[in-house]
Amino acid sequence: MKKTPRSIRVIATKITGGLHLAKQKPCQDFYQYACSGNKLVAVVSDGAGSAVYGKIGAKIICETLVNVLINTPLKDTKEAVIKAINMARSRLVIHRLNKSKSEREILNFSATLVGVVYHKNRGIFFHIGDGAGIAMHTVKGDRAVSDTSAQKIKYTLSRPANGSFSCETYFYTMKNWADCLRFTPIEKAEALFLMTDGVTNFALSDDMCELKNGFIEPINRYLKNEQNKTKALKALNNTLNTKQAQKLNSDDKTFLWVGL
Repeated sequence: MKKTPRSIRVIATKITGGLHLAKQKPCQDFYQYACSGNKLVAVVSDGAGSAVYGKIGAKIICETLVNVLINTPLKDTKEAVIKAINMARSRLVIHRLNKSKSEREILNFSATLVGVVYHKNRGIFFHIGDGAGIAMHTVKGDRAVSDTSAQKIKYTLSRPANGSFSCETYFYTMKNWADCLRFTPIEKAEALFLMTDGVTNFALSDDMCELKNGFIEPINRYLKNEQNKTKALKALNNTLNTKQAQKLNSDDKTFLWVGL
């Protein structure tokens, strides 16, 4: 992982959900990020609970996307994302745990993905399945800049996508994965958020169309102002791993914040 420049701050964590803790199973989520100059690439993935090797599938897609996209010009992102997903799928075909070495068996590695590329005030989310991406923008009001009440928070949202039922979603290991791949352009963000579905119900409204009050904005303020990364990470972990949080959502929880 490349060292992040001072102009870009990243705080990320993954928490094992209560369901996996009860079954003494490890977290199936994974995240990866890298910076080169003032360019950022970050990806989070949720390994499917129904997939035997979902954790491996999540790790491989995150690593492959980051390694490809960090060296790709922003204008070529869409083509590079498709290339990287095909590369990850090919790695799963020849993986030692794929006994038949067939494309059919890569479903055993099923995982979602949501990621972002951001460079010089412009970027793009790429997304398959649930989870969410949020780009936060602060727009000044008509009153003095020093008056914080005059500031309005606007955001660009890459929403979760589910199947016919709320418990279903889409994976990059599916045969029709390309039909499920979505891109959302973003500009002039002050903060970026990526999260798996273990966090989305805390961050988004029930219809997943807007932000809930009292979650994303307070976290952004705290992480933006807390310069000690150890303290910031501890506070984030405490927020996501309370008894109430685990009760409200027992899934694994991955949360990645980028301050720009």
